Amino acid sequence: MVRTACPLDCPDACSLEVTLTLGRITKIDAAPVDELSNPLTDGWICKKVKHHADRVYSPERILTPLIRVGKKGAGEFRQATWDEALDLVAAKISDAIRDYGVESVLPYLYNSSSSKLEAKYLTPHLFARLGAPEILRTICAATYGAAWDQVFGEMLSIDTLDVVEAKLVVVWGANPAVSGTHLLPLLAKVQKAGGKLVVIDPRVTGTASRADLHLAIQPGTDVVLAYALANELVRTSSVNRKFLDAHTTGSEEFLEAASKYSLEDASRICGVSLDLIRELAELIANTKPAVLRMGYGPERNRNGGSGVLAVLSLWVVAGNFGTPGSGVLASTSDGFSVNVEATWPENIERPVRRELNMNHVARVLRGDVGAWPAPAKVLVIQGANPAVTAVDQVGMLAGLAREDIFTVLHEQVMTDTAMYADVVLPATTHFEVHDVVGSYGSYSAQVIEPVIDRVGESRTNNEFAAALALRLGFSVDEFNADPKIIADRVAMQKNLPVQFRKPGTTVQFHDTWPSFDGKRAQLFTAQSELPLPKFIESDSAKSYSLFLLSPATSHTINSMFADTDPPRVAIYMNQQDVIARKLSDSTRVKVFNDKATLEIDLVVDQTMRPGVCSIPKGLWLRATGQGVTANAFAPDELNDLVGGACFNDARVEVTSV
Repeated sequence: MVRTACPLDCPDACSLEVTLTLGRITKIDAAPVDELSNPLTDGWICKKVKHHADRVYSPERILTPLIRVGKKGAGEFRQATWDEALDLVAAKISDAIRDYGVESVLPYLYNSSSSKLEAKYLTPHLFARLGAPEILRTICAATYGAAWDQVFGEMLSIDTLDVVEAKLVVVWGANPAVSGTHLLPLLAKVQKAGGKLVVIDPRVTGTASRADLHLAIQPGTDVVLAYALANELVRTSSVNRKFLDAHTTGSEEFLEAASKYSLEDASRICGVSLDLIRELAELIANTKPAVLRMGYGPERNRNGGSGVLAVLSLWVVAGNFGTPGSGVLASTSDGFSVNVEATWPENIERPVRRELNMNHVARVLRGDVGAWPAPAKVLVIQGANPAVTAVDQVGMLAGLAREDIFTVLHEQVMTDTAMYADVVLPATTHFEVHDVVGSYGSYSAQVIEPVIDRVGESRTNNEFAAALALRLGFSVDEFNADPKIIADRVAMQKNLPVQFRKPGTTVQFHDTWPSFDGKRAQLFTAQSELPLPKFIESDSAKSYSLFLLSPATSHTINSMFADTDPPRVAIYMNQQDVIARKLSDSTRVKVFNDKATLEIDLVVDQTMRPGVCSIPKGLWLRATGQGVTANAFAPDELNDLVGGACFNDARVEVTSV
């Protein structure tokens, strides 16, 4: 048995114990609970990771470099050597820069399920040295992060393990039942001790089904509910004025904006019973200490920035800080202070890099007028599957299909995106690398070493970047991914404690503070693109009356594992919406808007609120057999803070086939 840790895109970063038989992984489970393990793991892991070996040894695992020989999308390749493939890639990049400028080379780097050095070390450094555009990771969490920075700056999240001290936990736009599952036992402890759990989510999620109070609000209306609750705290003299005076700026401006929304307004706009909203207002006003668990759901619509800003500011107005079991549970990743980035060489000026919103990459690939100053000629993708995870899926697939764009993909298995690539290069899994695993759900970090030998000819992200950099004229001293060099760099972190902040030592407005003058939270920021939250109604309701959500499930991490254990391929609708359309359970229906059409099974699901339907997140194109999934219906318009994605603004209609 070998110890390692999970770096996949989930808050928990579990400690793992891997069983090997003749050098192959035969079992994956939680590591024993001891001083070497992340205490959040607590001796158990999710079923996704238990079956991760299915991906490691998948029949679709990429074993050698591949070069396309057929039409893009057909998945027809020939085997090649790494030298041949990288020589070709380097030549294409060099030619594109010479003929069209560096803006014609697009590095689509995500790596959200990679360990620290794999994500942050040599690949980003290579494209920064080239001066290639920086594709901003606005597809997820960017709006949330910008809102946090606007209100709190560099203040840290509370520790997940401190949630058990709360008497009230409000989970707003998150579903730890499928992502971050180790929070659930802590919530159960709060309830067992007499505390209350409130969930705000359009669906009766696995987390909401455990709640004492559930508000199934209309997507995109979080800002209205937060404003109305803040206004109610003012009306009932429940505002913590002493806290606001001592620890905030801009509270008067925020409360003036909130005064325009009553609980009655929130009930009408959010589509929630007035009694439920009143009950929540009373809980926030009277139950201390209280924790807000803020999820990423509220950012994924036109009012995304406003929603997150308003909810964070509501918690400040309530003064729910300063004691254990209070504050906001957000991403803990800012607590990881180890520098894993490459060192910029001395006497080399950093080139000015043009920035491209990730949600608009399809526009550039398609060559839309005015989308970009240069034609896209080379697309390098690592740690991403944009064919199924990007907004405007139809547009993205059209861009990927262009024969005049040379696409390079470094990947573990033959994803939908791989089918469109000109060169596919085999990537390692985290079971095959030396690295450091951080967490965004706990204050922990874990050093990992290879559990198994390399599968096929797979190479790490850093090895890919180093080999390509040498062919582009950079030095081996600057780009060195020799396993010993990486191992030595990782070894520098050997003394890093697994739990680098102890429970009870990250109390907001006591141990960690906003990073602005006077250590004050900012509820109004004049220089921001969004000084105060504001509510904008959806303008597509006239044509398409159903909100389409694409929620995460217990089967996948983004699109990962959807090839080996996909969720059920269906659209889920409330009985009321089904009857109104004269449909019935388990029948075939047509889902459509002006972007796409999809025929899919219908499931009557009373966990959906009326007016909202869902298709699972992360399905591969093969799942529907029609070349599109839920993201085909999502617009590529941007939300109101740093241009985040608007997945939850997808509006559709459903009819019989």
